[in-house]
Amino acid sequence: MNFDSPAPVLVIAPHPDDEVLGVGGTIARLAAAGRPVHVAIVTRGMPPQFTDEQTAKVRAEASAAHARLGVTQTHWLDLPAARLDQVPHSETNAAVGRVVAEVAPELLFVPHPGDMHLDHFYTFVSSLVASRPHQQDYPATLLAYETVSETNWNAAYLTPAFVPNVFVDITDHIESKLAAFGCFASQVKAAPHERSMETLRALATLRGATVHRGAAEAFVLVRSSV
Repeated sequence: MNFDSPAPVLVIAPHPDDEVLGVGGTIARLAAAGRPVHVAIVTRGMPPQFTDEQTAKVRAEASAAHARLGVTQTHWLDLPAARLDQVPHSETNAAVGRVVAEVAPELLFVPHPGDMHLDHFYTFVSSLVASRPHQQDYPATLLAYETVSETNWNAAYLTPAFVPNVFVDITDHIESKLAAFGCFASQVKAAPHERSMETLRALATLRGATVHRGAAEAFVLVRSSV
């Protein structure tokens, strides 16, 4: 991963906070190195499952978290949360395709297809459709990230397993990741819940130890043509 490249980076997240849980430390490291980092949030909460007040609160939390990480721009695609399986696939493809074309990222982060939440699966598939390499411009590198309580709660051996083969050292940026997640007051849980500060730090420590670093985020390489 070239942290000095001027080319843009795009993180595609099904819901607000997925990008921080899976890529927060890497976003902070890339932004600190001067790379423009964009985040696309695919869905928004809509009635009757979510009130307008809940949706506005989470959006404000996401804006604060992204400012903390140094995100260049947040793109809201506004498809219905928890209902991507009911949206025509062509519509999701088009929404994701537009933001990929607009940002023209060299590096693209996407959710893992084995995640338990179907929004994550459909976001992954549409991200791959938007990034097909037969186009004139397409992301050179795609990495799938893990989201605690989604990636690791699916059925072992029956769904795709998250087996990382790329690790990014975030030792100097773990506190920024935790501070960004702390902006999501509506989402942070008390330990031992997986969406707790303690769990995020423990996972970063484990991933770091795998490659003899103080803290890391782990990814599955989908494709790289660099």
